[in-house]
Amino acid sequence: MKPAHDTVSNRDDATWPARIARALIDRIITGELQPGEKVGQDALAAEFGTSHVPVREAFRRVEARGLLVSEPRKGVRVSLLDEASIVEITRMRGALESLALRHAIPAMETDDLERANAAIEAGDKAQDMQAWEAANRAFHETLYRPCAMPRLLASIHMLHESRMRYMHVTAPFVAWDPDSQREHRQLLAAVKKRDVEQACHLVERHIADAGATLLRGLVKWRSTVAGSN
Repeated sequence: MKPAHDTVSNRDDATWPARIARALIDRIITGELQPGEKVGQDALAAEFGTSHVPVREAFRRVEARGLLVSEPRKGVRVSLLDEASIVEITRMRGALESLALRHAIPAMETDDLERANAAIEAGDKAQDMQAWEAANRAFHETLYRPCAMPRLLASIHMLHESRMRYMHVTAPFVAWDPDSQREHRQLLAAVKKRDVEQACHLVERHIADAGATLLRGLVKWRSTVAGSN
């Protein structure tokens, strides 16, 4: 595992459970911790120099995000990757991001539109999946932020974290979905026109298309894993 200071963001709260949870989330998303891998309390407590109490609290936080699974008498393991989770994440994203956009558009200012356009341009210049995904996240976050609904935005953020697990494992098997850049431009055009209904329709279709891409990638990834066993 990487040292704690490599994975802990300065923006986390100063509590040990938050720091440990952030480290676990990062490691699960990037695949450093593999699906089904056991995660030990002792090792984490030693790494962070804490007792088991904050580690158990961190486990609860990460399990609430669907990234860990606690099994009686078997301990804690990284949750498996499955099609049902992609479908659930995609459906929830469609509902929540459409809601955020509906409330954000009336409050959108020129600076927001300029930042969204800059994120599209950054996506055009991306040379790898990580750079493209950073631009993609910046685009969506910029569009939703004006809704000023922190609980909604936090829920959307957690869904994107769960989605990123699938992005990492499927990236070698599917394109970064080149249609996304075209769809981003169409979405931004609708937002600029203040066409709420069209924008919400476009974002829901965009998310559904992205979910279908992940499903195709997961099938290919699973066949590769099965072939190597």
